[in-house]
Amino acid sequence: MSEPVKGPASYFPSIEKKYGHPVGHWKDLIRSSSLTGHMELVSWLKTEHGLGHGHANALVAHTLKEGRQ
Repeated sequence: MSEPVKGPASYFPSIEKKYGHPVGHWKDLIRSSSLTGHMELVSWLKTEHGLGHGHANALVAHTLKEGRQ
């Protein structure tokens, strides 16, 4: 039996369902942004793309942890 997904990735199914784009779409946007700070990116996703705070925060945290490669 597999363990449940924890942390920021646990939000991914609801993000895809609510906003109609795969998580990769959002990660690509974050990586291509000239913004670098966590909260800057969260605010940008909220204001420019209409994401809720929790969803934006989860995407940014997960993406920044992976790096901007």
